[in-house]
Amino acid sequence: MRVLAALLLMAAPALAQDLRTAEGSGALLRWLDKMSGETADAELMRGQSAVSGHLTIELDECRYPAGDPASDAFAHLTIRDSRAAEPVFDGWMIASSPALSSLDHPRYDVWLLRCTTEAGSGE
Repeated sequence: MRVLAALLLMAAPALAQDLRTAEGSGALLRWLDKMSGETADAELMRGQSAVSGHLTIELDECRYPAGDPASDAFAHLTIRDSRAAEPVFDGWMIASSPALSSLDHPRYDVWLLRCTTEAGSGE
């Protein structure tokens, strides 16, 4: 497992250089309250935030591979819990690999579904 992780880290800069991205106007997120089983989708524009239970989710940026908006999106999110002083998540989430960089919260899960484009489409 460590060998695989090391190989991925070495390959990441080369892969990142080959990937041209476009910036979405917003993102479609899904959240889950693990206690009640309630789920909801939230469409946010850059800089906008939404409140779900104790969480405030703010979208800082959403990017996707240029020319393929339905493909693998990644978004920078800041997620705050009203009961904590520091953000509970501040980083990039990847739509195709939500566990790679996920919100670590005992009650809530939040994940990125896709970026939205200027036309407002969810693709």
